[in-house]
Amino acid sequence: MILLVPANPLRPRHPDEHFAAEAGAARAAGIDVAVVDHDALARGADARRAVASVSGSGTAVYRGWMLRCERYGAFAELLADRGVVLRSTAEHYRRAHELPGWYAALAAATPLSVWTTGSDRADFDRARVELGAGPAVLRDYSKSMKHYWNEATFIPDLDDGAAAWHVARRFLELRDDDFVGGFVLRRFERFTSAEVRTWWVDGVCVLIGPHPDSPHDPAPAGIDLAPIAPMIAGLGLPFVTVDLALRVDGEWRVIELGDGQVSDRPTTIEPQTMMTALLVLAR
Repeated sequence: MILLVPANPLRPRHPDEHFAAEAGAARAAGIDVAVVDHDALARGADARRAVASVSGSGTAVYRGWMLRCERYGAFAELLADRGVVLRSTAEHYRRAHELPGWYAALAAATPLSVWTTGSDRADFDRARVELGAGPAVLRDYSKSMKHYWNEATFIPDLDDGAAAWHVARRFLELRDDDFVGGFVLRRFERFTSAEVRTWWVDGVCVLIGPHPDSPHDPAPAGIDLAPIAPMIAGLGLPFVTVDLALRVDGEWRVIELGDGQVSDRPTTIEPQTMMTALLVLAR
């Protein structure tokens, strides 16, 4: 297996500092490591140069910054031309990276959601009415702006169309060119725990730890994954993360599913632990 990580913009032959520890742990575990130019991939310009340092052949796993789905697809094609096959295909990546790809499979375990196919006000209002009155959380297909909770994420009551659109407009301003797909409105639920990030390889949970936003909050003991495990396995995705939180009624709920390649590792999980989990992909 080959581990692909973003290159350091100032030292292009070396891994980006954010992923350097994982790259070092991978080499120590006998995994080949190559760097790619993430910025060139993200721009779509001179993309062949972005993978010029990737040599050899075989299966690869990417650990790096997010890419839009179309850019990831181009990335996969460029690598295939060099004899390297990403373990997660472009189809896998889209299904994991964008909420509409995974929502139906996990609908019973995650807040009720509706979405649009763009940023048009009329489509937003149709989705707002479809979800119904009450509080909601706003995001797009791939990301929320939860750090701007009151101004660009939380909608107190979807019945107030003007106030809801005010939040949506602010969300668009903040996401700007990074806006993906359309608006997603999710029914607001109350939780009593910090989020827990679980890591899954071929439908099996291989690692449980804190969320990167709260790395020092230990994962509670006794999390029951049995209700969601068949749902995750049914997606048929090679490498994903599933973020969970405990609802006020004591039920663990899925907050997010993401492609594991672009899911951040909390600082309190050792890179060696991450590489041990990734080695399962090489079997």
